[in-house]
This record gives sequence, structure tokens and C-alpha cells, in this order.
Amino acid sequence: MHLNKIVVNSNRFPTKEYYPFNLSVFQSTGSIEFSSPVTFFTGENGSGKSTLLRAISKACGIHIWGEVERTRYENNPYEDELYRAVDTEWADGSVPGSYFDSQLFRNFASMLDEWASADPAMLKYFGGKSLITQSHGQSLMSFFRSRFLIKGLYFLDEPETALSPRSQLKLLNVLNEARARGNAQFIIASHSPILLSCPMAEIYNFDTVPVSHIEYIETEHYRIYKEFMESRNNSTITRQ
Repeated sequence: MHLNKIVVNSNRFPTKEYYPFNLSVFQSTGSIEFSSPVTFFTGENGSGKSTLLRAISKACGIHIWGEVERTRYENNPYEDELYRAVDTEWADGSVPGSYFDSQLFRNFASMLDEWASADPAMLKYFGGKSLITQSHGQSLMSFFRSRFLIKGLYFLDEPETALSPRSQLKLLNVLNEARARGNAQFIIASHSPILLSCPMAEIYNFDTVPVSHIEYIETEHYRIYKEFMESRNNSTITRQ
């Protein structure tokens, strides 16, 4: 374990009228503890799980690089400021790490290809192949397998978005192998029942206020998939 706990200090919120500070889940969740090398944040879109994931990453000093600034119709000056209200408690001092989401990875893969044009040896770290010449799912798995060998704290935002179910199982194996080595810790926002099934993982439910622990079989995503599989021949799905 590297990161033991984070504290959300609502008394330091610059506003409670604008996103993300207007979300009840942040106003009411005082802290989150990490007792497993693999922790999941789960909940509906808009529940705040990805927003908090980014904030913790920044509070841990992990730079989220490769973001593209775009002109927007209505700018929210508070959108990326939650990290300023987040304190971290480490087990034995801070460690390096990385933040992943699928869109940023596309930018990284393109940049790596440019670097490799000058120094092809850089690709040895990723299986000796250009990431952009592989399928998106293959390039992700090449990245995960190589990156997670390194001691660190890893934040993954919905990594399943570009992975087939089979590839999600492969990622699940990579997480289990990294956990067994004992040098990596993962905090993952996910909707995937496959990834959420990671043995001994800790799951936090962002559909409750404050955030609370939840068992795997009680998660909404597991229950919806299970109900669908059991009633897939029905003409309608009754669950709302």
C-alpha cells in the first residue's frame, strides 16, 4: 500500500454553487480510506467518481499530461479545482505513478511514435511495437503490461471503454499479477462487472451520499448485467 487515505475538506471549497463543489457526494464525504492494493470507484455517470479520481491524482502530485485545451461556450473556472481541497495520507511517503484515460492515451501513443522516430529503442518498453500500429485494445494492453511492472500509484478512469470483454479479463489478470508483486496500488473508476470482480478489491459506491463501501454482487452494474442475462429472452427489460 502506498496511499492510505484521502480527506475531502469541504470547508476549503471556494463555492458550493458550481460543479464539482455543488455535488452532495463531495460536500458530505469527509474521507476515503484505502485498505486494498486495488480500489474501485463505481456509480452512475455524473456521480463524481471520475472527478474525484482526477482530483486525487493531482493531489498526489501526479501530472495529468496530454490534455488539449478547447474553447468552450461557457467556462467553469472551478471544474479542475477539487484537488486543492483534497489532502493525502501516505503509508511511507509519496510514490510516482500515472493517470490513465482512453482519450489521453491516444495522445500519448501519438507522441511516443514521434519520439520513437528519433530513438526506436523507446518502443522496447512497449513490446517493441508502435502503439498506434496496434489495435486500440492491443496497444492498451501493451501499455498496461509494461507500465504496471514499475512501483507506483496508478489511477485508471474507465479503462474498459476501449477493451473487449476478453481484453478486460486480460487486464484483470494484469491487476492480479501486479497486486501479487506488491509494488503497485490502483484506484480505478469503472462500470465493468468484469473488472469489479477483482479478488479482494475494495469497492466504493458513488451513488450513495456519503460515498460508502459496497459488495461486488450488490453493485448496480453487476445486478443489471445479471438480470439481463437471466431475462434476455423477454421482450422488454423492466428494470428502470
